Amino acid sequence: MAPVALQCRAMQRTTTPPSASTAQPARRSEEVERVHTRLCRLTGQAIADYRMIEDGDKVMVCLSGGKDSYGLLEILLSLRTRAPIHFDIIAVNLDQKQPGFPAHVLPDYLTTRGVPFHIETRDTYSVVKRLIPEGQTTCSLCSRLRRGHLYRMATELGATKIALGHHRDDILETLLLNLLFTGKMKAMPPKLRSKSGRHLVIRPLAYVKEADLARYAALLQFPIIPCDLCGSQEDLKRKQVKVLLRDWNERFPGSNDSMFAALSNIAPSLLLDRHLFDFAALTADQHPTEPLASDSEDDLL
Repeated sequence: MAPVALQCRAMQRTTTPPSASTAQPARRSEEVERVHTRLCRLTGQAIADYRMIEDGDKVMVCLSGGKDSYGLLEILLSLRTRAPIHFDIIAVNLDQKQPGFPAHVLPDYLTTRGVPFHIETRDTYSVVKRLIPEGQTTCSLCSRLRRGHLYRMATELGATKIALGHHRDDILETLLLNLLFTGKMKAMPPKLRSKSGRHLVIRPLAYVKEADLARYAALLQFPIIPCDLCGSQEDLKRKQVKVLLRDWNERFPGSNDSMFAALSNIAPSLLLDRHLFDFAALTADQHPTEPLASDSEDDLL
């Protein structure tokens, strides 16, 4: 079946909106509509390009309380109202028992929005703090523990897709982190099958810029919950790479767009990976059919 692009309905909801009241100035409402439409268009295109959501899917939206996951949920709810296919949405949050975590915020918000949800409490915070020495990065262990619980919950809830709120900036940052610090050319894929093969993870916001999500969250006044576990680690390499990308794009406008486009324009024969291209078997053609003038120096640069 050919992929079907999902389109957004204008900002008309059958459930209560999250704080963007009709009493706001018309100019603000117009900006909400403009940003919402752009986010829906990009998200719908990504879903279609990679066939992330199909008829009959039960999509488990992982809600952290941050701007990205709130935006993801809102956009998917809007897309579902106009989609030519039927899919269900359930929001899931893993309460990791971080100190001061406002446990009432997400249930109150989701109840108001009329969204089915499941909140699970697991004290991964204490595990991370016990195993990771003070001052060292906690993200790797924290995300691994969280991922394990999310996979389990997806199975228990009968979810066919696990939707994460990673956006375009996250993908670019991950690409550079791997290039600079792990010696690997990889990023975050828009669609991923778990190692066990049981789960499909999707990133519908893959085409969306973080700045648009930040503005969307501010306009709709989502009840943001900060991450006290990793948010205070100012020396994180990811934060440094984020600054690098921002500064580079200011110096060379459009460079981030070009870098993102490169992720879907790979030339294996112009890299060094022998698993992707059989260089050993490459020989000169003894009976060429192309004229000599067709040889380009581009491949030598």
